[in-house]
Amino acid sequence: MSALLVSLILAVIAALHLAWAFGQTWPAKSERDLAQRVAGFKDIDRMPPPAASAAVAALLFLGGFMALAAAGQVPRLGPDWLYSFAVWVMVAVFTLRGLATYTSFWRKRTPMEPFATLDQRYYGPLCLLISGLLLGVAIL
Repeated sequence: MSALLVSLILAVIAALHLAWAFGQTWPAKSERDLAQRVAGFKDIDRMPPPAASAAVAALLFLGGFMALAAAGQVPRLGPDWLYSFAVWVMVAVFTLRGLATYTSFWRKRTPMEPFATLDQRYYGPLCLLISGLLLGVAIL
């Protein structure tokens, strides 16, 4: 169940990144507002390049697939260790990103509002939730 839930969450986040890669600005009114809502870096007024958003989308979709494959819910295309390793890497990445939310280093790099508030209320906790779900996949 954890693998399915994490793959669904990652698919939704990936779809958003893909939409942004194609120039959509939802849930903001403009590119500037979107950049300040989802990136938050100091003085940001434009979204990162479309290729960057597309790459993030691809990695998130791949992560969802890897979680499902590690849990045996979809066919594996390679050795078993690869899926286990990938899930552990994702646990580390999402844990570090989630914890970074609450550090002064991250706050100094990403001070723009509304990102700073959204990060502490939603993005950081969501990363930690994803990490926990992936941990469940990794240890089973």
